[in-house]
Amino acid sequence: MTKRTFLFLVFAILMVASPVYAQGAAAPAGTNWAVPIGVGLGMGLAAGLAGLGQGRVAGSVAEALARDPGARPGIQLALFIGLAFIESLVLFTFVLLFISK
Repeated sequence: MTKRTFLFLVFAILMVASPVYAQGAAAPAGTNWAVPIGVGLGMGLAAGLAGLGQGRVAGSVAEALARDPGARPGIQLALFIGLAFIESLVLFTFVLLFISK
């Protein structure tokens, strides 16, 4: 096991959110500060990474069309299917945002 893998595993274990849901005497019932923070971070990551992915897909399509303009219908179909899959991940995250509240 390399040092990088070991550090990643330690970091992942330390970031486990199970202590957040432990019963506390000071917190009033029904308030949990970790849920909105987690939802905000998750939605931000999903939207940002989906934007990067869609940019890469569009760039690859532009490059493919520049190389072979005759293959436009097949490339365009793959573009729309790929963008739909990428966007669906963001929409699933958005739905989870409302479920978690």
